Amino acid sequence: MKVLSYGSTRRIQLCQGDLTDVTPDHATDVLVVSAFANSYHPIPSTLIGALDRKGISVARLAMEPAVDLRAAFDCWLSRELDPQPGIPYHRVLCFEPRRGGHPPSLVGGIFRALAPFLHGPPPIESVAMPLVATGNQGYSVEMVLKPLLEAAVNWLRAGMPLSVLKVVVYSERQVHAARQVFAAVKHTAGGVPVERGPFAYDAFISYAHEDGRSAEFLAQRLRDLSLRVFMDRFEIKEGLAWQPHIFSAIDQCQKLVALYSPAYLRSKVCLEEFNIAWARGRQTERDTIFPIYWKTAELPTYMNMLVYTDCREEREDKLREACGRFRELPLD
Repeated sequence: MKVLSYGSTRRIQLCQGDLTDVTPDHATDVLVVSAFANSYHPIPSTLIGALDRKGISVARLAMEPAVDLRAAFDCWLSRELDPQPGIPYHRVLCFEPRRGGHPPSLVGGIFRALAPFLHGPPPIESVAMPLVATGNQGYSVEMVLKPLLEAAVNWLRAGMPLSVLKVVVYSERQVHAARQVFAAVKHTAGGVPVERGPFAYDAFISYAHEDGRSAEFLAQRLRDLSLRVFMDRFEIKEGLAWQPHIFSAIDQCQKLVALYSPAYLRSKVCLEEFNIAWARGRQTERDTIFPIYWKTAELPTYMNMLVYTDCREEREDKLREACGRFRELPLD
């Protein structure tokens, strides 16, 4: 499946086979595995079990990860793997969601987990992943693959810099259903993305529910400066694919104003909003995020590296100054 993104072509491939018996020509930078939080027991029928039989212990990798983002992004990235026959991957990304929800509503979180790592160092350009939750957890191929592919298409179109994503089903009995789902999503994914015209809004306010009053204050100050402000909060309902709504909303806005706080890092919606704007900005080579540091939090590196306005701890006078600086930015 080809996905067009800002003049580049990304590929999503559906494969069948054993992810621990792969030839070098199918090598990828990262292999995604999924686990329950802090649970890496090598059950024989799982990918973690298959890796263990090849001498790669996910439990040992978890003890000394290269990057640990379990607190905010439900994931960690391993150090470089030792070469093993049949395992042509440089690293393992372990996705272990700690919040509730059925797998079909959580699969999009895999891409949220990938986002902080994609520009490295080293950069990640290719990823292989199993069709999660269709083994021991018993979910059908149709229930998991469709939201996973739709999330992948949305992310790649938005600018996530993956050149290839391989989704791998293990058993032959899953192949027919997987091909049907893949063909249906491919039919709707191959078109050229609509070119963005003038933006409907100047600012998208990205905030956690706990910081709602502060976000309202921020939005009103921006409106007082004659700026067009978009504020919304999506209710996450079990089983629903809510990411497309966020993609659509952010596409209408020229910049995302992120209100950093501990609650912001706990919110999967906030992280989704940030990462979508971040991916778009990396692809278009434009500054699309205006961060405001509102309450002290353990910011991941890729957030901390952006130039933010420091308004800690909840300094409304500093927030007014930040609004003034935002107003001075070149806006279409």
